[in-house]
Amino acid sequence: MMPVKIFLADDHPIVIDGLLSRLGDVPGIEIGFAGTSGIALSEALKTTQPDLVLMDIQLQDVSGIELCRTIIKQYPQVKVMVLTSLDDAHYVRQIIRNGASGYVLKNTSHQTILEAIYKIMDGKQFLDEQIQQKLLHEAITGQRTSRYEIPLTNREKDVLRLIAAEYNNHEIAEELYISLRTVEAHRFNIVQKLGVKNTAGLVKEALKRGLIK
Repeated sequence: MMPVKIFLADDHPIVIDGLLSRLGDVPGIEIGFAGTSGIALSEALKTTQPDLVLMDIQLQDVSGIELCRTIIKQYPQVKVMVLTSLDDAHYVRQIIRNGASGYVLKNTSHQTILEAIYKIMDGKQFLDEQIQQKLLHEAITGQRTSRYEIPLTNREKDVLRLIAAEYNNHEIAEELYISLRTVEAHRFNIVQKLGVKNTAGLVKEALKRGLIK
């Protein structure tokens, strides 16, 4: 197997140190970048591209979910593998939808991380067994148990989309052919469901939860 060049990004230096210790001595694996900053990772990618980016969803300066989308769009030949402590199925769906090839939890074994790397480099996808069980449970029961997914109605989703597009309440009412009072009611319900205080917080939280793009 050809050498695998990997870039590492995690918001905790101790995790970076652990990965360097675990992977640095593995024959056939080369670490080309290791850091806590998504911006620094993006800058490193401009100079040279690895075979695989191994990163957390939670970085110091950017959303790993959005960074994954950017990496796949700009460097389609680069694989992205997530190593995180977040075991919520919502994040799995978001990151896989954005192009990631693997999702592994930090409490997994060194051998499983290596297995995931090799499978991904072989053109396959890899999901942590614990994550597989959660997704299977949801598929069987038809119920999503995510703490992060909010049950917005279709009309609330329409209103949220227009709010994100910087429409005011009057413009939303005209666009959706509903009354101003109805728009205000929908807006109030969305704010309550997302637990925010203003429009800026509303859009930020909706992006974080993957309710808008």
